[in-house]
Amino acid sequence: MKSPFGIHKLFYRNHLNTQIFALMILTITIPLIIISGIIYYVSLQTVKAEYKNSSDLILNNLSFNIDQYLQSIEKGTLYAHLDGQLQNALENWNRNPQIDQTITYQSVIQHFIGTLEMTIKNVNSVQIYAGHQLFYSANFNRSDINYDDFEQDEWYQKTLEKKGGIVIFGTHTPFYNKKSTEKVLSIARVINKTGGKQPLGVLLVDIRLDSLSEILNLSENTERNFIITDPSGSIIYASKDMDISNPLEIDNQMFDKVLDEPSGSFTTPFEGYNSFFNFVTSPYSGWKVIQYMNEKEVTRSSALLGKMMLGLAIGSIGMAVLFMILMWHRVTKPIIFLKRQVEKVGSGNFDVELGSSRKDEFGVLYQGLRRMVEELQNYIERSSRAQVQQRVARLGALKSQINPHFLANALESVQMKAIINGEREIGEMVGTLGQLFRIHTQMSKTIIPLHQELEHIRLYVKVQQMRFGDKIQYEEHVLKETESLQVLHFSLQPLVENAIIHGLERQAGPGLLEISTDRLDNQMLITIRDHGVGMSTEQLQSLRDRLKSHKEDDDSHIGLVNVNERIRLHYGEQYGICLDSVLGEGTTITIKMPALPHQP
Repeated sequence: MKSPFGIHKLFYRNHLNTQIFALMILTITIPLIIISGIIYYVSLQTVKAEYKNSSDLILNNLSFNIDQYLQSIEKGTLYAHLDGQLQNALENWNRNPQIDQTITYQSVIQHFIGTLEMTIKNVNSVQIYAGHQLFYSANFNRSDINYDDFEQDEWYQKTLEKKGGIVIFGTHTPFYNKKSTEKVLSIARVINKTGGKQPLGVLLVDIRLDSLSEILNLSENTERNFIITDPSGSIIYASKDMDISNPLEIDNQMFDKVLDEPSGSFTTPFEGYNSFFNFVTSPYSGWKVIQYMNEKEVTRSSALLGKMMLGLAIGSIGMAVLFMILMWHRVTKPIIFLKRQVEKVGSGNFDVELGSSRKDEFGVLYQGLRRMVEELQNYIERSSRAQVQQRVARLGALKSQINPHFLANALESVQMKAIINGEREIGEMVGTLGQLFRIHTQMSKTIIPLHQELEHIRLYVKVQQMRFGDKIQYEEHVLKETESLQVLHFSLQPLVENAIIHGLERQAGPGLLEISTDRLDNQMLITIRDHGVGMSTEQLQSLRDRLKSHKEDDDSHIGLVNVNERIRLHYGEQYGICLDSVLGEGTTITIKMPALPHQP
């Protein structure tokens, strides 16, 4: 089924619009796609590099701030080693654990707790264990606390192993407050006796996560997320809700990279999509500060640029198709129409439609072709008439050929008789006439060299001089290089005859007839000038109009008109005869022909 819009015609492989469409695809769309790919790749790598650099800077700042915070916590808990009253209270409690410490050591404990809270921000609770039992608990309701067998708990054993060093426990619910759901960060250390290694008790401080959140909130946004792990990979803090009791759920190889290397970056699936990870290690605590972000968010600007470039490429294809449609209607279709009309003309059918209202180059082309067809048709008609006239003339020549032969032979007999009788002048005149008839019968060619045509003219002028005596004077001024150029046979004799009859014969005294030649570039000019009676301006204009219109209104100057018509038919409309005349001074006839050498 054909498309209603002729789309099948638009993609015909030989049509100009299809070639232009392919050229546009090759020179615009394909390079644009390649450039778009290169720009997208470069921008993607640039965005990733910029993101990594900015992320490394953020992570290093976060790590530094976290270390500062942890150092402040360590300094706060270190006060337990320096508070002599607290240490005396713990020693007394270890010796006599039945003492009610709330009453006995209330002021000492309150002083220590106040100092601790001034040093450490966001303290949630403070617990001191000594003498195999809980010595003090702040901010806990004792009814909610279950601390049986606390000495067997993992946190307690790890703290004892440090022997006074600080131990940090990641995000969790309070160890013994079973009703609390608030996540805390715990700091524990053994309280040693000042100046020695004797353990007096264990300090456990629960700290709300507000401080870490405050540090990370300076860099967190909807796209950037942070995780803090300890050196073993256990999660201490996560900015998004996740199960921190389990290790980070990423590829094992990537997880080992986080634990083994001080810093780095990688891309791996996480939480259902590819994420870009980068991390640093805290030099103080050994914690891993990890930042991750959806890779699509990282490369959003590059993806947008890629989509814009792809849109431009698709748009260029659409523009190429639109341009092709416009080309079909405005260029290709008119060209195909012109081609079909030209084919009709080539087959001889001149009944073609070449009218157009367009004002652009196609309108000019339509008009030019229409004029060309009209001129071609007129030329063919003129050529046909000329061929018919030539055939008629040849038939007439064949019919009358016997007469010149008979007359030439008869004139030679008369010449001999006149010479025998002593009439030499009559004999010479008769002999010249015989030569003219002889030339007429022997020269059947259409084209002859100029020098042969001039021989014929000299004989004709000689006969006229015998007739008119000294009244006709003749001169030739012929360039040597023009003598071998071709002319139409019997093209000069009618013009010389016209000059004698209408110019010299009508004046009272003698007159001069001149024939001269010249060559201008690729043209030969033959000038026939008579110093006779000339003609008026009206007569001159009338004769010029006849030459221009190819009309033979009467028998006067018919030879002039015929020669002009023969030259134009043979060589073209740009050649022919030009006339100039001044009344009482004479007439000049200029013949313009192509300067072509004669081919024997």
